[in-house]
Formats: sequence, structure tokens, C-alpha cells
Amino acid sequence: MTACIVGWHHLPFGKHEGRDVEELIVEAAAGALRDAGVAPEDIDEIWLGHFNGGFCEQEFPSSLVLGVDERLRFKPATRVENACATGSAAVFGGLKSIRGRTARLVLVVGVERMTHLPGDQIAAILRKAAYLKEEGDIEGGFVGVFARIARAYFQRYGDQSEALARIAAKNHRNGCDNPWAQMRKELSVAFCREPSDKNPMVVPPLKRTDCSLVSDGAAALVLADVETALALEKAVVFRAAVQVNDHLPMSRRDVVAFEGCAEAWRRALSQAQVALEDLDVVETHDCFTIAELIEYEAMGLTPRGEGARAILEGWTERDGKLPVNPSGGLKAKGHPIGATGVSMHVLVAMQVRGEAGAMQVKDAELGGLYNMGGACVASYVSILEALR
Repeated sequence: MTACIVGWHHLPFGKHEGRDVEELIVEAAAGALRDAGVAPEDIDEIWLGHFNGGFCEQEFPSSLVLGVDERLRFKPATRVENACATGSAAVFGGLKSIRGRTARLVLVVGVERMTHLPGDQIAAILRKAAYLKEEGDIEGGFVGVFARIARAYFQRYGDQSEALARIAAKNHRNGCDNPWAQMRKELSVAFCREPSDKNPMVVPPLKRTDCSLVSDGAAALVLADVETALALEKAVVFRAAVQVNDHLPMSRRDVVAFEGCAEAWRRALSQAQVALEDLDVVETHDCFTIAELIEYEAMGLTPRGEGARAILEGWTERDGKLPVNPSGGLKAKGHPIGATGVSMHVLVAMQVRGEAGAMQVKDAELGGLYNMGGACVASYVSILEALR
């Protein structure tokens, strides 16, 4: 690969009351430039990940990044969107420019503001990431989409409520150590497993603890070619970066197989010339606990239908054989749509440099991440390693 992450900045995820998208963008971008030690005038391109779709009245936000510094004026800036994988789409846009040698330094920002809207409006916006002709009337919107996937999985492989509860509990426990997480509170397996007034059923079999949080937030990073990166303070190299898109209608694929995720992981591991067991840490897209469970299988950690083993036997705990979501994942960290993919890249970069603080996985040198758009429609996998 020919690109590195050389700096980053991450805002807390949660409710940013009284702040608009522009303020979040500017703070994250300015922080990433400072961290990279890069002057604004040296940036060649800007990529902004922003799902929006109705969350924000400002439908044309790419040039808001120029508000960081007058020296960014006239830099090419592009906004991209690919559902919940929007942040990774922005990162990959920058990677392509560096590979194509049209840019040497690229600033990437992911942002979303969601919490100011009522729940029914949020659900209506997120529903747009489903195939509306066939899935637009599913009860509960996108929660209902993944509840349908969970029911299909349970029907094929048996009730996995215990495994889902343990995934939720693991990620909430990990989130306690993430200074940027929206929910830094440990929840017991028993609480996550049993429906209650505080943990109601949303759409069966998914309870509130099975669903990621509605969030505001932003994250940013700076990409550089290897030659430039070697002259900077830190560099995390992309061993692999793979995007796969599958059919949008769930009716055209096996919804419990996550075939796009599996194909993206297969190609990325091949590109990086490593095996899954060579990875030390993974951040994966747990928009719902059933997604993380199926992703264990899709990445090759377990055979099909046996994903529960990975959580029940402790494989994906922070001290397990492949720690998954030591940040708390989307489940505890929060899921501001456009920011999530950028956040994942920042978190894995921190891990492989040993800079993840209380989240740090011991001796992590090679890390992977999986960011998903829609119900496993857009799949992005990156494999990162510290270059210096």
C-alpha cells in the first residue's frame, strides 16, 4: 500500500447541544492538522464524510472544512456518502488520490449531528439506507431490518439471546475505558439479556441494549504518501484497504451470511498477505449486536452458525485471542453515521501505535476494521500497521 495515517483527532460522541455540524467539522479538522504537524497550505485535498439525508439543513457541507484556516481556501473538497460506511468512503477517497499521485497530503473528516431530532424522524431518515421498494414498511425502520436478520439467524441456528447479551455487555464494559464514548457505563449480561422497563424490547428479538446509540460527533485524520509520512512524527500504514458492495435488496441475498463482509475480509487479508490469526485487534461494525455476531463468522473467526462460540468462550474479550471492539464499538461509543468509519480508523491507528490509553490491547501491532453501510450492502475493511 502507498498511504499512511499521520495524524488524527476525535471528538466525544454523544449530544453536542448548541453546536452545529460546522463547529464539529472545524474542531476535528483543526485537531488532526495539529496532531499531524502539517500546515494547512500543504494539504492537497479534503474529503468529508457526511450522511445527512435530512439530519442537517446544510446539504452542501464540503467547503465548511475551509473554515479551519484561510490557507485551506481553494483546496478541492468533496463530500461523500455511503450510508453507515460514509466515514470509510471518505477515507478511501483520500487513499485513491494518494495512490493515483494526485495528492501527497489529504485531510479527511467524518461528521454527523443526529440527536436534535425526534426519534420517529431519525428512524425515517435511517430507513432510507434500506431498499424502500421492499423494506420501507418494515416495523421499526432500520431496527426492524436487523430484527428480521436476527429472527432469520435464530431460526436457522437457534436462539442466540445469550450471545447477544454477552456482546452488549462486553462492549459496554470496554466503553468505560473510552474517553470519547457516549455511554461509559458497565451493564451486566443479565440486564442485557432480559427485557425490562429499563431495557425494553424494541423490535423482537432486539432490545434496547442490542441497538447502537443515536449520536452527534466528528473525527478527522490526515493521510500521506509513504515518502511524506516518513518525515513526520508518526505513520500508520495501510496494509490493505478493500471495498465491496452487494445488492441493496435483502431478497437478493442470504441476509444471515453477510457475504459482502466475508468477501471484503477475504480480499483484505490476501492483499495484506496475512491471516486472520495474525491480527491483534479488530474494530467491527456493531450497529446491532446481531451484526457483530454474524461478523465473527464472516471474518472467519468461527464457522457459519458458530459465532456465539467467539463471545461465549471469551475469544473477543480484550484479553482474548482476537479482541473485538476494545473501544466499546458503536454499541457504547455511539454511531454518528458520517463519523463512524473515520473513528474506526483513528482507533485502530492508536492501537497499533500503542497509544490507545486504557483501551490498549497488549502488544497490538496489526489491526483490522470493518465498517458497514446498510444491511451489509457496503463493506469496507482496512488492515493497519505502524510504520514508525
